[in-house]
Amino acid sequence: MPVKRDYYEVLGVSREATKDEIKKAYRKLALKYHPDRNPSPEAEEKFKEISEAYAVLSDAEKRRQYDMFGHAGIEGHYTYEDLFKGVDFSDIFRDLGFDFGFEGFSDFFSSFFGGRRRTETRETRGRDLRFDLVITMEEAFKGVEKEVTVPRTEVCPACKGSRAKPGSSPEKCPACGGSGQIQKVHGNAFTRFVQITTCRECHGEGVIVKEPCNTCGGEGIVQKVRRLKISVPRGVDTGFRLRLRGQGEAGLNGGPEGDLYVFVYVKDEPGVRREGSDLFIHKRISYPKAVFGGKSEIELFGEKIEFEVPEATPSGSTIVVEGKGMPAVGESKRGDLYVTLQIDVPKKLSNRARELIEELAKEIGEEKLGQKKKWFNRKLFTAFS
Repeated sequence: MPVKRDYYEVLGVSREATKDEIKKAYRKLALKYHPDRNPSPEAEEKFKEISEAYAVLSDAEKRRQYDMFGHAGIEGHYTYEDLFKGVDFSDIFRDLGFDFGFEGFSDFFSSFFGGRRRTETRETRGRDLRFDLVITMEEAFKGVEKEVTVPRTEVCPACKGSRAKPGSSPEKCPACGGSGQIQKVHGNAFTRFVQITTCRECHGEGVIVKEPCNTCGGEGIVQKVRRLKISVPRGVDTGFRLRLRGQGEAGLNGGPEGDLYVFVYVKDEPGVRREGSDLFIHKRISYPKAVFGGKSEIELFGEKIEFEVPEATPSGSTIVVEGKGMPAVGESKRGDLYVTLQIDVPKKLSNRARELIEELAKEIGEEKLGQKKKWFNRKLFTAFS
């Protein structure tokens, strides 16, 4: 089965295109590929492709589903027939010189796409659901399991989705004979058209429920709140999406359940900055450590990480600790940790410490201390902060 092309690509428009721009693009392509204008074998399939793209992108709800989930947001939610329901092609074809007396979707679908009759009640896949999950950066670092509550519809336990009162059953619609459709044939000596409309008696279901179920009110589904455990893998970032199959809305008439899409949002962590899998933090070290170098240690999300401070390290230097950043989703490797060092200058000095610093100042060329010790202390503090 060929892979479907992106609908925007099919019509040659951007994802930000307005409804008028989409209509204009479709009108241009319809004139090129309409089977009555283009007799090539490929024209009919091309015409179906652009018409399907227009049917989705010209409808606000279908377009929203498509933008969120791609073709997965359309397939299973709409039958090929429902895809075109409510789309007015008549004005477009009249402008192009194809005034076939279309009455909206029914004639269009029948004439170009071979409208199909129902032989039984249509199964409909349940709608997908979305849940926004907020976690901390530490939870993203370690991975976490969350228990959440999700409101959704489920198959009625009393009627098992039949919509009929227990002990009774839905009956075949006498108006359409269970097909869910009414056919009307019209035309002239040269042209014959079949108009297929949805049966008004059964609303396209093919059956009529005379005794509705008391539990669900004849809907076949009931509202429930389900508690779910969601396992979030290590390394996720804001925008990460989890798909839980079968945890969406209940299907109708025995159709499959939809899916639950969990969108993850990671909160900022004070003192920690993240860029992809790399982490950035600040660490204060003593002046002797900056001068002589040596091992230093930090604790990040419960993990103790050692790193080496080089000799004579100035304040503001950044040490790269490889492989100690954020884990990559589904992999054992981790990003890097960038530690920016700040030299910690003591605010109070003992007499002995002051004497040693004064000797150091003389050694490195600081003169004229005398009455300027306060000035020197301020300068020293500024130099190493």
